Amino acid sequence: MKGFIHSSGEELKFGMTEVPPRLVLDGATKSFGPVVALGDGSITLYPGEVHALLGENGAGKSTLVKILGGVYAADAGTLAIDGERADFGGPADAQAAGVSIIYQEPSLFPDLTVAENIFMGRQPRGAGRRIDRRAMEREARVIFARLGVELDPSRPARGLSVADQQIVEIAKALSFNARVFVMDEPTAALTTVEVLRLFEVIKTLRAQGSAVLFISHRLEEVFACCQRVTIMRDGRFVRTAPVEELTIDDIIRSMVGRDLEALFPKTATTPGDVVLEVAELNSEGVFSNISFTVRAGEIVALAGLVGAGRSEVARAIFGIDKRTSGTVRIGGRTLRNGDPRAAMAAGMALVPEDRRQQGLVMDLGIDQNVALASLGQLTRGGLIFRASERRLADTWAGKLQLKFGRLRNAVSTLSGGNQQKVVLGKWLARNPRLLIIDEPTRGIDVGTKAEVHRILDGLVADGMAVLMISSELPEVLGMADRVLVLREGRLTAELSRAEADETSIMRAATGQNVEIAA
Repeated sequence: MKGFIHSSGEELKFGMTEVPPRLVLDGATKSFGPVVALGDGSITLYPGEVHALLGENGAGKSTLVKILGGVYAADAGTLAIDGERADFGGPADAQAAGVSIIYQEPSLFPDLTVAENIFMGRQPRGAGRRIDRRAMEREARVIFARLGVELDPSRPARGLSVADQQIVEIAKALSFNARVFVMDEPTAALTTVEVLRLFEVIKTLRAQGSAVLFISHRLEEVFACCQRVTIMRDGRFVRTAPVEELTIDDIIRSMVGRDLEALFPKTATTPGDVVLEVAELNSEGVFSNISFTVRAGEIVALAGLVGAGRSEVARAIFGIDKRTSGTVRIGGRTLRNGDPRAAMAAGMALVPEDRRQQGLVMDLGIDQNVALASLGQLTRGGLIFRASERRLADTWAGKLQLKFGRLRNAVSTLSGGNQQKVVLGKWLARNPRLLIIDEPTRGIDVGTKAEVHRILDGLVADGMAVLMISSELPEVLGMADRVLVLREGRLTAELSRAEADETSIMRAATGQNVEIAA
């Protein structure tokens, strides 16, 4: 989009027409005791634009969003909506002013209908002050029509996909006449098709004059749907610019304060002996005839579309899910079916896709989480010694450059990237021969992604075997020595690092070729 003037508070030109700002936050600060969470929160949003807010974890994005949503009151700075100063005493004030926050994980009432969730506390009334369900559902259909989506207002919210739940939240915001939509990581749990539908909804909101603040770690999405970008670092505003004036390198440099020449560091290694051998693995209705090997000193990537069966294969290899048939060997030793303890004893480790639900105990301390997989070595006489836990955690916190307050703090207090490091530390403390890592950098910022990639590269250089599952093609191409592509539970291609590119992987993932190495 041409003609943007991106100094804070100035007007934006659409062609020959000057448009005043919809929202201006200028110089907002927020501290929690001695910790400065936001040193300079400044952003200007205009009607009819999608504006990206970018920064590493800890850059101050969440604090800024909570100020816009009325969750936090800024210590200093000003906020104006449509030219009028706004002082929010709570989320209800922000909502009344037309500001709506669409969080990554929607919070609907599962046992109520879609329409009831949209109009909760404001249901239209009929005769005798009884709730008029027909009117409520009729109004919900009108809102969905405005968004260009089809969703049954009378169905229960339980069972809705995350994508549909987000649509309901957007519809709820429209029912409050929201003029500013803040979308916090809205695509993190969506499939490619669902992302495209969300982009169409955002396009509709923009066409209707709404201002959309879009927060994402996926830079390709920023270039696909945003007109301007504001970047933060260390709690402070860095720059705002039109998206067409930026490259990915420009954005990364502004986010981390340095060049990231090695976002995908890859040390040349010579693979050693076979560590993992999977032969004719089958799980009825899930995947079939899966055979491959992973050698010491190499990263093998499992690529494919969502639902191709990659995570299910990993779970069967580790023994979480029982396989129907087939064999799994570690160092030539056949593992019992459905026995994770045997897999661990043989030197296998699994970092799951959902680190919060499957990889960590969020209420436990950082030290306790790091020690979880090593309790057998830390107990004496049936007692767990906290000093041993702390020593182990301190060792891995240093090795993985973990950023934390105190080791006894709950792991829930850490950023997503540091939580991922805790899960890694938990398993690396066991000195595994094979590391299976599912979506290693999902939901973490660019700078921390590079750190995780460096950790993986170092492990492989030291002779570890790594089986990596990733939905991010740049990550697959940047880190893998070999790429195995799955489609509908079947291996459709095995590609060397030299052979693999986006076209060859996507052709195999969509069934356009079959290229299994002999």
